[in-house]
Amino acid sequence: MSARFELAPTPLAGLSLCRRRPLADERGEFERLFCAEELAAAGFSAGAVQVNRSLTRRVGAVRGLHFQYPPHAEFKLVTCLSGRVFDVAVDVRRDSPTFLRYIGIELLAGRPESLLLPPGFAHGFQALEENSVLLYCHSTAYAPGAEGGIHAEDPRLAIPWPLPVAQLSPRDAGFAWLAQDFDGVAL
Repeated sequence: MSARFELAPTPLAGLSLCRRRPLADERGEFERLFCAEELAAAGFSAGAVQVNRSLTRRVGAVRGLHFQYPPHAEFKLVTCLSGRVFDVAVDVRRDSPTFLRYIGIELLAGRPESLLLPPGFAHGFQALEENSVLLYCHSTAYAPGAEGGIHAEDPRLAIPWPLPVAQLSPRDAGFAWLAQDFDGVAL
């Protein structure tokens, strides 16, 4: 059987756009959302340890920017199941040539694309449609003591969110702006 995924590199090393190849016939479609064997080529070799779903009800709401410090740093495959989001990945890897650069892409239901984030990337998104649903496959279980975060409106990043930032959770609103001496995450 041919590969069901095409991993397209982005300008940030290790960060990939995962394009799925659905099978379609007169009955409808079948689409593989995760395949450990195929994603191992991008380094996601541990398999999915945790799968999570988020529902974001309000347009403009932002979740993130979240990451985990080693030894709990994780691969994350993010897929939009319903609605539409502006999905952001920020490189926080120490000594990376693209340190603190970010990519923002639109993920939407019905488009066979996911974002594959390697360890050392912060992730967040803004809902562009009501009731947007994301599915996350994680290579490592959530570890509260290893959590890191960056405020979504950090001026050092200057992410151009498509809409005014709304409805940050108390946790996300409490993330500090990056200190000038922030030197990233050592992997």
